[in-house]
Amino acid sequence: MTEPVLTIDVVSDVVCPWCYIGKRKLEAALALPQAADLPKAVVRWHPFQLNPDMPTEGVSRKQYLEDEFGGPARAAEIYARVRTAGRSAGLDLNIDGITTQPNTLAAHALIAFAQQQGAGNEVKERLLKAYFVENRFIGSVDVLAAIAAEAGLDAKAAREWVSNQAQLQAVASADAQARGMGVSGVPYFIFNQKIAVSGAQDPAALLNAMRQAVASA
Repeated sequence: MTEPVLTIDVVSDVVCPWCYIGKRKLEAALALPQAADLPKAVVRWHPFQLNPDMPTEGVSRKQYLEDEFGGPARAAEIYARVRTAGRSAGLDLNIDGITTQPNTLAAHALIAFAQQQGAGNEVKERLLKAYFVENRFIGSVDVLAAIAAEAGLDAKAAREWVSNQAQLQAVASADAQARGMGVSGVPYFIFNQKIAVSGAQDPAALLNAMRQAVASA
């Protein structure tokens, strides 16, 4: 008999701070003692681009803040709350160190490449850290190939994958599919394809949703 699993589909972007915070809260939920009797969790990452029209080369962070928030003052106010939420989740986000806002299509393609080899979680984590902590430009194919190598994957194969137009189109199609399902904000969690939770909810809320999903199986 096949061992039951709890599928956790996460729609998110790698330049979304709430997605990083939500990832930590999901991990905290799965680590709660009350989660010990749940089936084995299998996390599957799905793409969502906060800025699908972003140029391939990205834009300056200053320009991005002007366009998105009307300028640095309003952005500072918003990101102050993000930093506080990040710290409460164990993250020290270096948002001020970001110099270029990237297009994330290729980064999502790298996650798809990694998931085929069982390294999706690790590569997702490395991409989030690269952007929010190390302030690397994850819109660069060179940087993505390096991150793949750091995760123990074949850098050459990763480079070819994230440069392949068919793979990039697959990401764009998956993004469009998520929007077609009504996903308009991320992170967005779907447990056992039954119970959906939007936003970086607290671990207890995520665990409750997991229990509902398992009970309705």
